[in-house]
Amino acid sequence: MALDNLISISFTAEELNNLDQALQTIETVLSGKTINLTPEERQQYGSIAEQNKLFVNKAKIYMEQYPQHVPNFLDKAEFDKDYLGREQVEQRLQIMSSLTEQLSDTKVLLDHDNYHNAITFYRNMKFLSGENVPGTNVIYEDMKQFFVTAGASTPPATPSDDVKN
Repeated sequence: MALDNLISISFTAEELNNLDQALQTIETVLSGKTINLTPEERQQYGSIAEQNKLFVNKAKIYMEQYPQHVPNFLDKAEFDKDYLGREQVEQRLQIMSSLTEQLSDTKVLLDHDNYHNAITFYRNMKFLSGENVPGTNVIYEDMKQFFVTAGASTPPATPSDDVKN
């Protein structure tokens, strides 16, 4: 393992199959129950702040303690259904958010390792091409296109030793 290798993971075919089946199960259960808002709708409806969640919780408690004060035009059964649904979704969303963050962070480290290893390979191809090692020039020429700067007459920018991704 290289000194700058930040992570090394692998999945068996069975593990990947299990993950895929679990994700498919989640998609199946959620089908027809979830909504995709447009960016405009997200802006319109926003999200409920923690303070407002406390307000909703307090209103629910009072509605249950004093059902005689719940207005007839307020569908309390639908309110309770929405309230329970929100709690159920929020609990699962917290778990899924944690998993998403873990997968995203793992991907960041894998991307970092791959990029820096690709830079090392590129630098080696540049060196070998400069030494006229047979078959390396075509590889170097193909890869150096990724380091061309905006100016057509400017030579390509070679990645420095402290390249960041």
